[in-house]
Amino acid sequence: MSSCGNPATEEQALMPRRLKFGKSKDCVRCRLKPGNIVIRHAVYCKECFTPIVDMKFRKALEPSVNARAGTSKRPKLKASGNLCLAFSGGLGSSITLDIVHNTYFSSRPPLDDLGKPRGGTNHPRNVSVWPSCLVCYVEVCGAFAGMHDRTEDIRSVVERYPSFEFVPLRIEDAFDGSWWTKVSGSNITPQVWLELSKEGLITDGLHVASKVTDLTPVEAMRSYLSSLPTQTAISSALQNLTRVLILHTAHSRGSSHLLFGSSLTSISISLLSSISQGGGYAIREELQEEWAPVAASGSKPNNVLRVIRPLRDVTAKECAIYAWWNNISVVGRDKQRRAILGIAALTKNFVVGLEKDYPSTVSTIARTCEKLEPKDVPSGQCRLCKRPMQSAIQEWKDRISIRSYSDDKLAADLAHIPSPCRGNLDTRTPPQVPPLLALTDFLCYSCHTTLTSRSSRGVKQSAPGVSSATPLPIWVADRGLHEDGLIGDGTRRKIPKEEMLDIVANFLINDQELRGMRYLQRFL
Repeated sequence: MSSCGNPATEEQALMPRRLKFGKSKDCVRCRLKPGNIVIRHAVYCKECFTPIVDMKFRKALEPSVNARAGTSKRPKLKASGNLCLAFSGGLGSSITLDIVHNTYFSSRPPLDDLGKPRGGTNHPRNVSVWPSCLVCYVEVCGAFAGMHDRTEDIRSVVERYPSFEFVPLRIEDAFDGSWWTKVSGSNITPQVWLELSKEGLITDGLHVASKVTDLTPVEAMRSYLSSLPTQTAISSALQNLTRVLILHTAHSRGSSHLLFGSSLTSISISLLSSISQGGGYAIREELQEEWAPVAASGSKPNNVLRVIRPLRDVTAKECAIYAWWNNISVVGRDKQRRAILGIAALTKNFVVGLEKDYPSTVSTIARTCEKLEPKDVPSGQCRLCKRPMQSAIQEWKDRISIRSYSDDKLAADLAHIPSPCRGNLDTRTPPQVPPLLALTDFLCYSCHTTLTSRSSRGVKQSAPGVSSATPLPIWVADRGLHEDGLIGDGTRRKIPKEEMLDIVANFLINDQELRGMRYLQRFL
């Protein structure tokens, strides 16, 4: 590496390359044994490396275990519910599964003839942090044809840990009413159908029906993915479906903590990818969040689920060495062929290449995003991804968007705009659709962009006479969607007279202002 000078003429212009490790090749922790691995220019031996990873894991997890922080400096760890692990078969989740078992469940004493732990009921080793642990796995083979079902392979891995309960899920459960009835306890499972080709996600193309449709959950899920405009939207939709499935399952099973096996490298990739797709408002939820389902109006959510990523300080390189030295079997994940062209795959290639040459910059991404927070209070929870939602999204998007309705791609959308709005339409500005007639108010900016983004290959047009309605996940129509202006048959809501007067009150001129204007006209 050289500076701006000329190394051929200036001896001081050539800068020495920084060594991979410090001055000594011995372990920086024990100072006795030669190092076996270099982590951020620090050398560690095999015996000292494993305790360091375990310490980072516990340091990231244990401050969030207790429901309330006590006055003691070393509080007793006791969770208010069960533990749930999101297992994908990848490297990070496999390590999380092994560390949780060895740290919090393997030290339990055997049971006696009466079914009680040996050593006395008051012995400290008999006190467990979580009563039980669930391992949730979501199979995505139904999304793509020809993909291998790995449920039994995952089951064989989880069965090696007798303290864990395996809970298999499938990606098509997001469109299955029976699964939603099981996790929510609601017998009414309406299905939302939306025509994504219509501009603004207006209710002219929205249908909420309680009846059973002819599509199976697999067919509905594939119809939803095929209607998305870009490859990035497909990859993002699969991640959101997997996440929400695990969230509702963990909450319905009485879990108080949900652990994801995302390493520092994976978190940095997820943060950059989320920001580039418009998810900057919920950037803190990518690191750690407290989640609960949408409660009824006027009531507080119960049983808040804490979502934690305990490997957030461990890089992918450290995870690979830890799994190799501790003989942790990794099933692996099937790579989606469509994700190669998406933003997530491009971001992964960038961050992984950055980690090889400049490992400290990867942690800087996560540390910087951890300091970010939104200015205003969230207006609610997004119906699609179940994350905090920013208020007045459509108004802000209309101000920053430069769109011309003379474009061929948008010319067909004018026919779908309601007739009352079509007469007052200005071709230089987007159509002013009433907020009560749009699904936009129930979606965050990232999900709205995912559904309405324009592909460079053009919009797929449906055949004449064929409905282009697309089914949405079953939880979109949960609680409050019918009372907020979206009727089940797709018709408009009848607005009361008092509400109409409140809407137009700011545009009316009272008698006093009218007399003042007439008085001024005399002098003009």
